[in-house]
Amino acid sequence: MDDAPGPYVPKHEKPASESSYDGAVSSEGQNYSQQQSYGQQQNYDRQQSYGQQQNYGQQQNYGQQQSYGQQQNYGQQQNYDQQQSYGQQQNYGQQQSYGQQQNYGQQQSYGQQQNYNRQQGYDQPRRPVYDKFMYEPIGFEELEKQQRASSEMNAFAEQVARRNSESVIMKLFVALIAVALGVSIFGIVHDIIKSDDLIDKIGSQKQVILYRESKPEGANELDNFKDENGKYTPEGVSALVRPSIVKIYTYSDYAGYTAKKAVGTGSGIVLNEEGYIVTNAHVLEADGYHKVETVDGNTYDAKIIGRDVKTDIAVVKINTTDKLTPAVLGDSDESMVGETVIAIGNPANLDSTVTDGIISAVNRKIRSDSTGFEMDCIQTNAEISPGNSGGALVNMYGQVIGITSSKYVSADFEGLGFAITINEASPIIEQLIGDGFVAGRFKIGIQLLDMGSDKKIEDIESRLGFELPDDFKGIYIEKIDESCDIANTELKKGDFITAINGKTVSTYDELYDTISSQYEAGDKVPATCAHVEKGGKITYYEIEFKLMEDTSGNY
Repeated sequence: MDDAPGPYVPKHEKPASESSYDGAVSSEGQNYSQQQSYGQQQNYDRQQSYGQQQNYGQQQNYGQQQSYGQQQNYGQQQNYDQQQSYGQQQNYGQQQSYGQQQNYGQQQSYGQQQNYNRQQGYDQPRRPVYDKFMYEPIGFEELEKQQRASSEMNAFAEQVARRNSESVIMKLFVALIAVALGVSIFGIVHDIIKSDDLIDKIGSQKQVILYRESKPEGANELDNFKDENGKYTPEGVSALVRPSIVKIYTYSDYAGYTAKKAVGTGSGIVLNEEGYIVTNAHVLEADGYHKVETVDGNTYDAKIIGRDVKTDIAVVKINTTDKLTPAVLGDSDESMVGETVIAIGNPANLDSTVTDGIISAVNRKIRSDSTGFEMDCIQTNAEISPGNSGGALVNMYGQVIGITSSKYVSADFEGLGFAITINEASPIIEQLIGDGFVAGRFKIGIQLLDMGSDKKIEDIESRLGFELPDDFKGIYIEKIDESCDIANTELKKGDFITAINGKTVSTYDELYDTISSQYEAGDKVPATCAHVEKGGKITYYEIEFKLMEDTSGNY
């Protein structure tokens, strides 16, 4: 018992004067358990100084004595090549002193021996030195608390710095807005103040002067457009004749008539104050309804008096108590090539349109595209379009010398204007007014296509679906009128009439001339017909039909 060791009594360090670099470090090992200080004791709650002893090998206090200098082995002493103690001996192959002599294989000094163990003059009491067996792992909770407090302080400092940065940016933005607003206000005020000076520099706006004059009094009177010989200028003729030209609306049925949905429009010439008006037959519908509109905008119901499709001439009548302005009919035989003329009509539904030109030719025999009938026409370069049909071709004396018709234009006369001469139209007009039809007319009762040109032959072949023999000639039957006698014969649609009473016919002129020279309405006419099959086989047969009197005007 007496030999048992007594309680451990800590050994005290030597005074600073007795402590030397040579005595503190042994030649064999570098011990972190010995006194390793940056001066003296380092206390974070009380005296905290870089001048006091700061032991990583012995006592290190954060509020109280907290030593990393006691034996701090992680399980036990860890050796790296030799015995290596994290808290005490720490060898890297040789003795290495972090706090005292730092040797990397041998003594290495920064100029001379660096001794961190020496007291650096803060006159603080030295800490006791504990034996290596008395080290205790104390103070870690306080360290963690301080680390957390330090992290929180850092986060708070970052947040404050961010807020300060945002505040600076916002202040800069507001300052820029204020500067821009100030510059704008300054510019506006400056412009207002200097506006008068700027206007003076630019100069006052000059007044735009438009020169306008009226015609002399009485300049538009009709007598001013007429010379001593009674010849008018184009504007004089237009003023004289336009009131005599009307617009005609055509409705296919009564429903269209009441709904005012016209299927077409055309022109007409007022013949007298009784309301008779001449126009083209193709402008009207045989069973349709019609209205007439005069140049002053008044409209009237119109009745067909007579309609002759063969010559494309028709007459309608309106009942009115209003005064109409009849046109003056001239003598088309007096017309001369090169004479100035104007055409008046309603092309494209444009009221009272006037075009001018000259007479390009007289006594032109032009065949109608719709019937193939030939009429005596005046050729002109005055434009005649659909809607002009039924209008007037007028000379410079204000006389109507022709009835314009867009139907008297064939493929051979594309782009040329023609008007039926008034001398040839007058007898037909008189018969239509008197009888309602042209007397002495006959009809066969067929609708035909002749072989007068290669184009017409190609048209026939396209309908048949095959080519005709090269030496074959005849008139192709496209349609047969069931009310006529020829419908009672062997002739069928798609067959041909090749001869009349033994005379070969292949064109409309040959057929009409052969019949009209020998026969009248009511006579029997012998004809040779043919049926052509694909492959060129031709079957001929004979028929006889009675000519019908044509009072309908349909040809």
